[in-house]
Amino acid sequence: MSDVTVTVRGEHEARLAPERATIRVSVRAEGPERATVVDHVMRLAEPVRSSIVGRVDAGSALDWSSTRLSVRAERPWNADGKRLAAVYYASIDLTATFAEASELSLWISDISAWDGVEIGGVDWHLTLETRVRVEREVAAQAVGVAVTRAEAYATALGLAEVTPLEIADMGLLSAAPSPGAPLGKSRGVVAFAADTAPAMEYEPQDIVLTATVEARFLAR
Repeated sequence: MSDVTVTVRGEHEARLAPERATIRVSVRAEGPERATVVDHVMRLAEPVRSSIVGRVDAGSALDWSSTRLSVRAERPWNADGKRLAAVYYASIDLTATFAEASELSLWISDISAWDGVEIGGVDWHLTLETRVRVEREVAAQAVGVAVTRAEAYATALGLAEVTPLEIADMGLLSAAPSPGAPLGKSRGVVAFAADTAPAMEYEPQDIVLTATVEARFLAR
């Protein structure tokens, strides 16, 4: 039998428990006078800042940050279509990062009932080192799946050897086969996706890292 070009797809995924949780917290105030509203939101934000700083110093939280004060004014309309006096809105946003979901829950329990505090969503994530390591492992496994499929097709055709010609992100493989392309020209692009737990859930769910590749082989 003459040489045959085999095109296959390889997929792999890994599930990992989140290593970090970063939560968004907003402190807000509103009123008819700008200076009063600014002073009010600053006073409301101070105990929130002190609370997270204390946890960072104690080691139960890893890091925190705060945005600048934001102030805006709006003139609402009444039922008769008349513009009313301006209302000022001030806010300060903070983020805090925890390594343990239990410590995150304790902090949220402490501050959620405080005046002006709004609890946002949680971003469950991995450390950079873990993500890089696992993405490499998942990519290698996806390529391995593609190779195994190509070898299975070749065996079914009574062919004994497969030589890689191209490997690419899903959907990027060239439309026309290129038999005889040197191995050194092969492309190595991998598509990754990460599924995280939905916002507003303070119990972590697994993070799913997936890789999908398309590959073309020459079977002899």
